[in-house]
Amino acid sequence: MTRVLLVLLCVAFFALCVYGMWHGWKRRQRKQAGLPPFPARPETLGAPTLCTTGVYVGTTNAGNWQDRVQVGDIGHRAEATLSLVPEGVAVDRVGATPIFIPAGSLRAARTDRGLAGKVMFSEEGLLVLQWENEGHLFDTGFRGDDKDVYDEWLAALGQKQINTEDKA
Repeated sequence: MTRVLLVLLCVAFFALCVYGMWHGWKRRQRKQAGLPPFPARPETLGAPTLCTTGVYVGTTNAGNWQDRVQVGDIGHRAEATLSLVPEGVAVDRVGATPIFIPAGSLRAARTDRGLAGKVMFSEEGLLVLQWENEGHLFDTGFRGDDKDVYDEWLAALGQKQINTEDKA
């Protein structure tokens, strides 16, 4: 009888934790409902000048590395291909909607060690693009399979490498 009671208690605790996470996710979505819609990807894009594979880590409100944007499926991590095209930056995510950052919206590029709850051991583990949409600044993070290409991305975007303070 004691084992059954302990198992039921563990299941109830687990269910309460799952409910709390779901409730927090929904609350954040309601709070962020007023954010401007993300730009639509153009029907056709020019030839990419840079292309790399990796993981789309997430998009946050700029300046707050843990404030993940969770409207729609923007908050979902996914395998992705990051492409620099003449029109901007395209993030083609596997199993999620693509993200497009128009060239005129890009404000800065840097390498960093953390974004959207993802923390890397290396100071240069993530490529972070800061961009503006209807007056609101966002940081979009990408962890490339080959981090050696980050310097090429920073040079192509005309930015110097900037590391922010430690996130750990």
